[in-house]
Amino acid sequence: MLITKECDYGIRIIRALADGKKRTVKTICDMEHVPFKFAYKILKKLQKAGLVQNKLGQNGGYILVMPLDAFTLYDIIQAVDERLFLAECLRGDIECQRKVEDTYCKVHEELDRLQSLLVDEMKSRSITAIME
Repeated sequence: MLITKECDYGIRIIRALADGKKRTVKTICDMEHVPFKFAYKILKKLQKAGLVQNKLGQNGGYILVMPLDAFTLYDIIQAVDERLFLAECLRGDIECQRKVEDTYCKVHEELDRLQSLLVDEMKSRSITAIME
């Protein structure tokens, strides 16, 4: 499971909106050093996931849809990258040469176990708890 640069930017965008204020893309980019060319793409993903909302118009901008304690780090990462894996072999759409029927090899069984632990940990604390 690799936290991509895009995921990092997604987390930064949420941090820029953490105080509940509406912010323009430019302001978010300036606050969190997110490249402008990535910001719209990431904001669109966060909006699709129901984490942010775009207010249109002259005084428009982006705001959080729900309070920070209503979602987790996993929610942000899931919104930006959809599925993250420690090893490609764990993806359902990749054929692993070491997999026999539906059984992973011992190494990938361990990676699958570790991935489950990591996902559980990312789901265990709200964004509020992380950003305090």
